[in-house]
Amino acid sequence: MGSNEMRTETRECPVRIVSRRMIQPPSEEPVLNIHLTPWDLRLITIDYIQKGILLPKPPAGGERLVDALASSFTRALARFYPLAGRLSVEHHDGGKTIAVLLRCTGEGAEFIHAAAPGVTIADITGSIHTPPVVYAFFPLNHVLGVDAVADAESTAQPVLSAQVTELADGVFIGMSLNHTVGDGFAFWEFFNAWSEIHRGGEMIPPTRPAPVVQRFFLDACPVPIRMPFGELRHVVRRFERPTVEECFFTFSAASIRKLKARANEEIMAAATVSSLQALLAHLWRAVSRARCLLSGQETSYTLVIGCRGRVDGIPAQGYMGNAVALGKAISTAGEILDKGLGWTAWQMNRVVASFDKAAVEEWLDRWTREPDFFYVGNLSSGGDALLTGSSPRFDVFGNDFGWGKPVAVRSGAGNKIDGKLTVFEGPERGGSMSLEVCIAPDALERLLADGEFMASVSMPM
Repeated sequence: MGSNEMRTETRECPVRIVSRRMIQPPSEEPVLNIHLTPWDLRLITIDYIQKGILLPKPPAGGERLVDALASSFTRALARFYPLAGRLSVEHHDGGKTIAVLLRCTGEGAEFIHAAAPGVTIADITGSIHTPPVVYAFFPLNHVLGVDAVADAESTAQPVLSAQVTELADGVFIGMSLNHTVGDGFAFWEFFNAWSEIHRGGEMIPPTRPAPVVQRFFLDACPVPIRMPFGELRHVVRRFERPTVEECFFTFSAASIRKLKARANEEIMAAATVSSLQALLAHLWRAVSRARCLLSGQETSYTLVIGCRGRVDGIPAQGYMGNAVALGKAISTAGEILDKGLGWTAWQMNRVVASFDKAAVEEWLDRWTREPDFFYVGNLSSGGDALLTGSSPRFDVFGNDFGWGKPVAVRSGAGNKIDGKLTVFEGPERGGSMSLEVCIAPDALERLLADGEFMASVSMPM
């Protein structure tokens, strides 16, 4: 074993870390401070975004493959140079307030080569249950956004880290991005650029538009935002990770069309619910049954609403900061179960339709005076809430690095609590979707036995 080689190999996690390197972008840009918005800052208390793709076996493996991927990663990082920077804290007003900045220092993003020769593609895709080994394909597990800020006790973590894990018959490329510096859109923008650059080779310039790295602020917003406490650690809440189990469900385009048609037939409204709203309503009802919620028990579903192109000043494409608002549908378990799929989907439709950019702007303004932070751990406290992140519009299966499109997509251990659901583009073009569902083990067992729900699921081959 070489001096740079470490083993994290256990009976449950047969993964060996071969090497680590810090990739620095080839840029002569001066150090730039990117001031963070309320959208960015409120997420400094949660785990990194962790998503990755499973690819077929490439023609060449080992160091030759890894060096080529590191080279294209470097070129992608040159376009997304803030992701090679570090978070930094400035103290103001005699130490009574602080500001958090993304400093484009060029210190680098982490790049890891790992090997799991005993793991096959079928081990990951052959069951709807997500095997625990998948979490070892990602760096920076259970690292919070604040951990990317250096303090007296530790050095700053990078805001971006990628891991290439060679399997017996494939490759898994996983990436972890500090949620403070970007959302799901920003995450997949970088991933898409990286795969395009690698696929095109050194002689073909990338076709994707340059990212917009500067942040959106209201005209009256102070820049930088000074938060009213003396130390960043005052906002940190580390919670005990609850016991959850995770399944990955895929729904064919035909199955989703049936759900959408059924929902719209039931409500007979002029406006129609979307495919995603129908699917999430179907899941909300099934999870409520699986949780054995009482008829009068309140249950909620939090939806992420993208603000790109919805709020003046935020580009529809290319904006690399966080730009999402949260909308919540609230009902009783009895209502969503008794009134049907269409009524439940309509509640979600109304939440999205009521999106008000004036309310968003009011929230942004208020946050600068009264900052609050998002704690995913709060979601699972009552066992009656659901939250869906990500989007089926993100281009997952277009990430062909040159030897075949992805076989599957999976996420890491970050933010896995009871009620956390992640939606992905499905592998079938034309409207399929996948849902990664994390709920309590007893509830998941009942969900898997729910005939109405499982009838719409495409089972693994």
